[in-house]
Amino acid sequence: MSVKQAISRGVELGRSVFQLSLFKPAGRVAAKFRGERFRVGQPARTVQPQTFLPIRYRYFRISLRGLAAQLQSVGFRRLGGGGSPRNRAVFLAFAVGAGLIEKDLEDDRKSAATCQEIQAVFTKKKFPSPLKSFASGYKLEDYAFGKQIGKGSNAAVYEVTAPFAGLRDMERDQCSLVELKDQLSQDGMAANGSLSGPSGSLGIYPLAVKMMWNFGAGSSSEAILRSMSQELVPAGRLAMKQERDEQIALSGYFGIVPKRCSAHPNVIRVFRAFTADVPLLPGAQEEYPDVLPARLNPEGLGNNRTLFLVMKNYPCTLRQYLQANVPSGRQGGLMVLQLLEGVDHLYRQGIAHRDLKSDNVLLEFDSDGCPRLVITDFGCCLAQSDSSLQLPFNSVWVNRGGNSCLMAPEVATAVPGPGVAIDYGKADAWAVGAISYEIFGLANPFYGARGLDSRSFQEKQLPALPASVSADMRLVVRLLLCRNPKKRLSARLAANILHLSLWGRRALANQDSAGMKKLADWLLCQSALVLLRGCGSNGNSVEAELQWCFLSNLDLEDLRLAVSYLLYGREQGRASIMSL
Repeated sequence: MSVKQAISRGVELGRSVFQLSLFKPAGRVAAKFRGERFRVGQPARTVQPQTFLPIRYRYFRISLRGLAAQLQSVGFRRLGGGGSPRNRAVFLAFAVGAGLIEKDLEDDRKSAATCQEIQAVFTKKKFPSPLKSFASGYKLEDYAFGKQIGKGSNAAVYEVTAPFAGLRDMERDQCSLVELKDQLSQDGMAANGSLSGPSGSLGIYPLAVKMMWNFGAGSSSEAILRSMSQELVPAGRLAMKQERDEQIALSGYFGIVPKRCSAHPNVIRVFRAFTADVPLLPGAQEEYPDVLPARLNPEGLGNNRTLFLVMKNYPCTLRQYLQANVPSGRQGGLMVLQLLEGVDHLYRQGIAHRDLKSDNVLLEFDSDGCPRLVITDFGCCLAQSDSSLQLPFNSVWVNRGGNSCLMAPEVATAVPGPGVAIDYGKADAWAVGAISYEIFGLANPFYGARGLDSRSFQEKQLPALPASVSADMRLVVRLLLCRNPKKRLSARLAANILHLSLWGRRALANQDSAGMKKLADWLLCQSALVLLRGCGSNGNSVEAELQWCFLSNLDLEDLRLAVSYLLYGREQGRASIMSL
């Protein structure tokens, strides 16, 4: 064996011994390191990636230096090393191999620091509200109502306007509410709320009011807010103010109240929340007579007072949009990605929606005509103070959530009992996978009499997505719908995969074991590009918002794992083609 071959073997031996932890004190560190260290590269055999914990660079660096010094001084007696030049060369190469690993760790430390710096820049970004800020609007009398635009199992939604509210790009003369109502009445809009086209209606009625139906909460503000507190999760900081000279808070005063969710482009924002007497609104006697109070309908079962939520008025729901439109492959990918970003934002704040479906997603269009999706209707959400998303399930009376058809398997199959808890950590991500079929023009596989049952379906029964859908998207949808939540993608990981697939293809080309340098360079370029573009005069585009969300949630290990999944999926695709 030549010296060159000996050194080469020593380098490989150094890596192997380090990974097998044959030496101490580095052995204990190496054992821990084996589960945490993951190099990006083309695997020798196709193995589905697993989740890895963050690397603790400082301790590894110290241990590796000690290991290299020990190897050179001891002479590898444990491996039978002698004093010949050839053996000494092997031992020296062994130490060099350990040093190379240390260098890789140092590179990773620098990449992690870069990710943290980028994240710090983009987390400071606050997306402006599309509505003008206003200081009033805490009373029902502040609003002029138009037509009913939605109705569900627990509320009715009306389009409304007010003299203090309007779209940012609208120039509206300030007038009193009386003058505004008179103008609407003269134009024939107060009665039917109709205009020539949806854009005109949204221009006159930029807001929407959701009136909750109150059957059993009583008529006191305290009882109403306690009973309907989940609806307040997406409420803004100033959504509630003084009422009758008494401060109304969202925590403590009314008992156990869920936390509030911070603003996000893909999550609805409640601008105002207040209680008021139930009015007789247009269409009430025909649409929902049974929920009216007895003073409005002698046969009605509702209470006199209820909760009102004020939010932005959107043109339609996702379901309504998809009934008349089939998005392109790229546009559909952006829509799925928005849902994942919204779900991840909720998850990071310890909130599970638990009723995610196309009816509970609102839709508008950015300046480029791309659909912007917004998750709404938090009446079934889980938002505990400990953020665990673990719901004790000791009785059949515990509410699992909303739409049973789109319940994740671990939720639908849970059996109540002592010590049983349902984990909702990846339940909403599973629902996004099911909704993806609707976005790409197919029927939701879990709907209908012949639909799959989430309690018993097998993954091989899932229908194939259209050929126009990219292979990366098909991989993401398939992994989102895994029955086993441990094998299922999280919303963050799925979003990272799609981000890299949409905008990072060049950075992923020819990825090998050299590390993440090319990807880190791409991140820096992407950051500069997004910052230079900024926000256009017509507001944020969907793509700009998505890229900003991605960069504000950067994490090296999350990104590394996303890359490994993409490479895994592409290797699987090549293997399938070769087998044909």
